[in-house]
Amino acid sequence: MTARIRVVLADDQKLVRAGFRSILEDEDDIEVVGEAATGAEAVTLARELRPDIVLMDIRMPEEDGLAATERIVADERLAQVRVVILTTFDVDDYVYGALRAGASGFLVKDTEPMELLHGIRVCARGDALIAPTVTRRLIAEFAGRARQPDPSPRLNALTEREREVMGLVGAGLTNDEIARRLVLSPATAKTHVSRIMTKLDVRDRAQLVILAYESGMITPGWLS
Repeated sequence: MTARIRVVLADDQKLVRAGFRSILEDEDDIEVVGEAATGAEAVTLARELRPDIVLMDIRMPEEDGLAATERIVADERLAQVRVVILTTFDVDDYVYGALRAGASGFLVKDTEPMELLHGIRVCARGDALIAPTVTRRLIAEFAGRARQPDPSPRLNALTEREREVMGLVGAGLTNDEIARRLVLSPATAKTHVSRIMTKLDVRDRAQLVILAYESGMITPGWLS
Protein backbone atom coordinates (compact mmCIF):
# COMPACT_ATOMS: atom_id res chain seq x y z
CA MET A 1 0.00 0.00 0.00
CA THR A 2 1.32 3.43 -0.96
CA ALA A 3 2.21 5.65 2.00
CA ARG A 4 -0.25 8.43 2.68
CA ILE A 5 0.69 12.09 2.40
CA ARG A 6 0.80 13.39 5.96
CA VAL A 7 -0.43 16.99 6.33
CA VAL A 8 -0.38 19.55 9.15
CA LEU A 9 -2.95 22.36 8.87
CA ALA A 10 -1.82 25.74 10.22
CA ASP A 11 -4.49 28.46 10.34
CA ASP A 12 -5.78 30.55 13.21
CA GLN A 13 -9.39 30.10 12.11
CA LYS A 14 -10.86 26.84 13.35
CA LEU A 15 -13.59 26.80 10.71
CA VAL A 16 -11.01 27.16 7.93
CA ARG A 17 -9.03 24.23 9.33
CA ALA A 18 -12.20 22.16 9.57
CA GLY A 19 -13.04 22.92 5.96
CA PHE A 20 -9.63 21.87 4.71
CA ARG A 21 -9.66 18.77 6.91
CA SER A 22 -13.02 17.64 5.51
CA ILE A 23 -11.69 17.95 1.96
CA LEU A 24 -8.39 16.21 2.63
CA GLU A 25 -9.70 13.35 4.72
CA ASP A 26 -12.03 12.26 1.93
CA GLU A 27 -8.93 11.21 0.00
CA ASP A 28 -7.41 7.75 0.46
CA ASP A 29 -3.84 9.00 -0.05
CA ILE A 30 -3.92 12.02 2.32
CA GLU A 31 -4.00 12.10 6.11
CA VAL A 32 -4.31 15.17 8.37
CA VAL A 33 -1.99 14.44 11.29
CA GLY A 34 -2.19 17.73 13.18
CA GLU A 35 -3.62 21.25 13.42
CA ALA A 36 -1.94 24.47 14.52
CA ALA A 37 -3.48 27.87 15.31
CA THR A 38 -0.19 29.82 15.35
CA GLY A 39 3.10 29.78 13.50
CA ALA A 40 4.89 28.64 16.64
CA GLU A 41 2.53 25.68 16.98
CA ALA A 42 3.11 24.82 13.30
CA VAL A 43 6.87 24.66 13.86
CA THR A 44 6.41 22.50 16.97
CA LEU A 45 4.12 20.08 15.15
CA ALA A 46 6.46 19.92 12.17
CA ARG A 47 9.28 18.87 14.49
CA GLU A 48 7.15 16.37 16.40
CA LEU A 49 5.25 14.79 13.51
CA ARG A 50 7.59 15.25 10.52
CA PRO A 51 4.69 15.65 8.04
CA ASP A 52 5.14 15.69 4.29
CA ILE A 53 3.26 18.98 3.95
CA VAL A 54 2.47 21.94 6.20
CA LEU A 55 -0.45 23.90 4.78
CA MET A 56 0.46 27.29 6.25
CA ASP A 57 -1.63 30.43 6.57
CA ILE A 58 0.39 33.67 6.48
CA ARG A 59 -1.49 35.75 9.03
CA MET A 60 -1.50 34.07 12.43
CA PRO A 61 -0.98 35.33 15.99
CA GLU A 62 2.24 34.96 18.01
CA GLU A 63 4.29 34.03 14.95
CA ASP A 64 3.13 34.49 11.37
CA GLY A 65 3.38 31.91 8.62
CA LEU A 66 6.38 33.56 7.00
CA ALA A 67 8.49 33.37 10.16
CA ALA A 68 7.31 29.81 10.78
CA THR A 69 8.23 28.81 7.23
CA GLU A 70 11.73 30.22 7.67
CA ARG A 71 12.21 28.20 10.86
CA ILE A 72 10.97 24.97 9.30
CA VAL A 73 13.15 25.34 6.20
CA ALA A 74 16.21 26.24 8.30
CA ASP A 75 15.86 23.07 10.39
CA GLU A 76 17.99 20.36 8.75
CA ARG A 77 15.92 17.69 10.51
CA LEU A 78 12.89 18.88 8.51
CA ALA A 79 14.51 18.76 5.08
CA GLN A 80 11.70 16.58 3.72
CA VAL A 81 8.91 18.80 5.03
CA ARG A 82 7.33 20.99 2.36
CA VAL A 83 5.46 24.19 3.19
CA VAL A 84 2.52 25.31 1.04
CA ILE A 85 1.43 28.85 1.85
CA LEU A 86 -2.25 29.77 2.02
CA THR A 87 -2.96 33.34 0.97
CA THR A 88 -5.66 35.74 -0.16
CA PHE A 89 -5.28 38.45 -2.74
CA ASP A 90 -5.15 41.15 -0.07
CA VAL A 91 -1.87 39.77 1.33
CA ASP A 92 0.00 39.23 -1.91
CA ASP A 93 2.92 41.31 -0.66
CA TYR A 94 3.85 38.34 1.52
CA VAL A 95 3.96 35.80 -1.31
CA TYR A 96 7.42 36.54 -2.63
CA GLY A 97 8.89 36.63 0.86
CA ALA A 98 7.29 33.28 1.61
CA LEU A 99 8.83 31.70 -1.45
CA ARG A 100 12.22 33.19 -0.62
CA ALA A 101 11.83 31.75 2.88
CA GLY A 102 11.62 28.31 1.32
CA ALA A 103 7.94 27.62 0.73
CA SER A 104 7.34 25.12 -2.05
CA GLY A 105 4.39 27.05 -3.38
CA PHE A 106 1.17 28.73 -2.46
CA LEU A 107 -2.57 28.46 -2.89
CA VAL A 108 -5.30 31.05 -2.60
CA LYS A 109 -7.78 30.23 0.16
CA ASP A 110 -10.76 30.11 -2.18
CA THR A 111 -9.09 27.59 -4.47
CA GLU A 112 -11.23 24.74 -5.77
CA PRO A 113 -10.95 21.48 -3.79
CA MET A 114 -9.40 19.64 -6.74
CA GLU A 115 -6.71 22.32 -7.05
CA LEU A 116 -5.98 22.04 -3.33
CA LEU A 117 -5.57 18.28 -3.60
CA HIS A 118 -3.44 18.59 -6.72
CA GLY A 119 -1.21 21.17 -5.04
CA ILE A 120 -0.60 18.99 -2.02
CA ARG A 121 0.24 15.98 -4.18
CA VAL A 122 2.56 18.02 -6.42
CA CYS A 123 4.53 19.39 -3.47
CA ALA A 124 4.60 16.05 -1.67
CA ARG A 125 6.45 14.48 -4.56
CA GLY A 126 9.09 17.18 -4.42
CA ASP A 127 7.90 19.55 -7.13
CA ALA A 128 6.84 23.13 -6.56
CA LEU A 129 3.39 24.55 -7.00
CA ILE A 130 4.26 27.26 -9.50
CA ALA A 131 2.39 26.29 -12.65
CA PRO A 132 -1.04 28.01 -12.30
CA THR A 133 -1.36 31.25 -14.20
CA VAL A 134 -2.08 33.29 -11.09
CA THR A 135 1.06 31.96 -9.47
CA ARG A 136 3.21 32.89 -12.44
CA ARG A 137 1.83 36.41 -12.45
CA LEU A 138 2.33 36.97 -8.74
CA ILE A 139 5.82 35.51 -8.63
CA ALA A 140 6.81 37.65 -11.61
CA GLU A 141 5.38 40.82 -10.09
CA PHE A 142 6.94 40.50 -6.68
CA ALA A 143 10.20 38.94 -7.76
CA GLY A 144 10.61 41.74 -10.26
CA ARG A 145 10.35 44.47 -7.66
CA ALA A 146 12.18 42.69 -4.84
CA ARG A 147 15.64 44.01 -5.60
CA GLN A 148 18.07 44.76 -8.40
CA PRO A 149 19.40 41.75 -10.36
CA ASP A 150 22.34 40.13 -8.64
CA PRO A 151 24.05 37.66 -11.00
CA SER A 152 25.13 34.64 -9.02
CA PRO A 153 28.51 33.05 -9.78
CA ARG A 154 26.79 29.71 -9.16
CA LEU A 155 25.13 30.08 -12.55
CA ASN A 156 28.52 29.69 -14.22
CA ALA A 157 28.28 25.98 -13.48
CA LEU A 158 25.32 25.61 -15.84
CA THR A 159 25.53 24.62 -19.48
CA GLU A 160 23.79 26.77 -22.08
CA ARG A 161 20.94 24.27 -22.30
CA GLU A 162 20.60 24.20 -18.51
CA ARG A 163 20.39 27.99 -18.41
CA GLU A 164 17.65 27.83 -21.03
CA VAL A 165 15.74 25.24 -19.01
CA MET A 166 16.18 27.23 -15.81
CA GLY A 167 14.73 30.30 -17.51
CA LEU A 168 11.65 28.33 -18.49
CA VAL A 169 11.30 26.96 -14.95
CA GLY A 170 11.51 30.55 -13.75
CA ALA A 171 8.67 31.48 -16.08
CA GLY A 172 6.51 28.83 -14.39
CA LEU A 173 6.56 26.12 -17.05
CA THR A 174 6.13 22.49 -16.06
CA ASN A 175 8.50 19.76 -17.24
CA ASP A 176 6.02 18.76 -19.95
CA GLU A 177 5.71 22.35 -21.16
CA ILE A 178 9.50 22.74 -21.18
CA ALA A 179 9.82 19.50 -23.15
CA ARG A 180 7.38 20.69 -25.79
CA ARG A 181 8.99 24.11 -26.10
CA LEU A 182 12.52 22.72 -26.46
CA VAL A 183 11.48 19.58 -28.40
CA LEU A 184 12.71 17.22 -25.70
CA SER A 185 11.20 14.22 -23.98
CA PRO A 186 9.57 14.95 -20.60
CA ALA A 187 12.12 12.63 -18.99
CA THR A 188 15.00 14.64 -20.45
CA ALA A 189 13.46 17.90 -19.27
CA LYS A 190 13.06 16.44 -15.78
CA THR A 191 16.70 15.30 -15.80
CA HIS A 192 17.86 18.80 -16.76
CA VAL A 193 15.84 20.34 -13.92
CA SER A 194 17.21 17.83 -11.40
CA ARG A 195 20.80 18.51 -12.46
CA ILE A 196 20.27 22.26 -12.25
CA MET A 197 18.88 21.94 -8.73
CA THR A 198 21.85 19.80 -7.71
CA LYS A 199 24.42 22.18 -9.23
CA LEU A 200 22.84 25.24 -7.64
CA ASP A 201 22.09 23.49 -4.34
CA VAL A 202 18.47 24.65 -4.18
CA ARG A 203 15.66 23.00 -2.27
CA ASP A 204 13.07 22.79 -5.05
CA ARG A 205 11.66 24.42 -8.17
CA ALA A 206 10.29 27.38 -6.26
CA GLN A 207 13.82 28.31 -5.25
CA LEU A 208 14.90 28.04 -8.91
CA VAL A 209 12.19 30.55 -9.78
CA ILE A 210 13.48 32.97 -7.18
CA LEU A 211 17.09 32.58 -8.28
CA ALA A 212 16.14 33.04 -11.94
CA TYR A 213 14.55 36.41 -11.16
CA GLU A 214 17.08 37.61 -8.61
CA SER A 215 19.99 36.84 -10.91
CA GLY A 216 18.43 38.77 -13.77
CA MET A 217 18.31 35.63 -15.91
CA ILE A 218 14.69 36.48 -16.69
CA THR A 219 12.42 39.40 -15.94
CA PRO A 220 8.66 39.62 -15.42
CA GLY A 221 6.90 39.08 -18.73
CA TRP A 222 10.03 37.52 -20.27
CA LEU A 223 8.15 34.61 -21.79
CA SER A 224 5.10 36.47 -23.08
